[in-house]
Amino acid sequence: MAQTTETDVCIIGAGPVGLFAVFECGMLKMRSVVVDALDAIGGQCIALYPEKPIYDIPAHPAIDGAALIERLIAQASPFAPEYRLGRRVESLVREADGRLRLGTSAGDTIIARAVVIAAGAGAFGPNRPPLDGLADYEGSSVFYAVQRREAFRGKRVVIAGGGDSAVDWAVSLADVAASVAVVHRRPKFRAAPDMVSRLEALAAAGRVSMVVPYQLHALHGAGGTLNGVEVATLKGETMILPADVLLPFFGLAMELGPIADWGLGLERNHITVDAATCATNVPGVFAIGDIATYPGKLKLILQGFSEAAMAAHAIHPLVHPDTALHFEYSTTKGVPAAA
Repeated sequence: MAQTTETDVCIIGAGPVGLFAVFECGMLKMRSVVVDALDAIGGQCIALYPEKPIYDIPAHPAIDGAALIERLIAQASPFAPEYRLGRRVESLVREADGRLRLGTSAGDTIIARAVVIAAGAGAFGPNRPPLDGLADYEGSSVFYAVQRREAFRGKRVVIAGGGDSAVDWAVSLADVAASVAVVHRRPKFRAAPDMVSRLEALAAAGRVSMVVPYQLHALHGAGGTLNGVEVATLKGETMILPADVLLPFFGLAMELGPIADWGLGLERNHITVDAATCATNVPGVFAIGDIATYPGKLKLILQGFSEAAMAAHAIHPLVHPDTALHFEYSTTKGVPAAA
């Protein structure tokens, strides 16, 4: 049901960085409303890799996407954020008193002192390989994300790609799949060095097949059931890999959607921000996480967490202009009990 809500901060994006922004704002006595186009809290962590291990979260040697989101929701809950899911922000207008009025695709209106864009990759979708008949296999034998690792137990899995998702899932699925073959057009992978080393060790042990340098060429099967993936070299040499499942990991097609029309400084579909405050060129609008860019930016969740803290501190004088901010550590200040 469409409604109008007044709040201190509107956070666009309910992924891990947006959720941590709720916590950081709450610690500074600022209320948050969170808007996300997906129907569930968690962003890409839930939509694309709920069971994928994440290795670079401090104090967690490994934690899967779903568990990380569960903990972040619990951490934010004492500050009673309001979630508006299954809708995207369509418009941004400045009111006469300086506040920002946002309209959503569901007809909601949110009026806030500040806006934090934590939209990750924006409106995202997979980059699909140009294969004849691909759509016939999507959802049955071809998947662009792994929702449940156990769904691939005993399957012959072909993974295509050379980035983090391809390498991480090849390592993870080696323990449950009947076979794992990794198809890549060159021997060098664009992934975390430690994970590449683990993949190479699995290949040396015969637990993963490295199909290099090859590219996807054709799918073999019928009725949405795959039985083979044909691959080819640049010289035209081909071979068919036995397969029940193809996982093409060629990244996401990123689209900012209506955000692109808000007059923000853009650089290759990313929003340029001040590295010290995460402020954009539009007063009162901040960007954090993967969607934000500045010199030295690293696309890491932990850097997004740091940006959430910096943005919250920069927003505080907009919400509480007559209150000096005396920074206190959470160990001293504590966190209120959940409502």
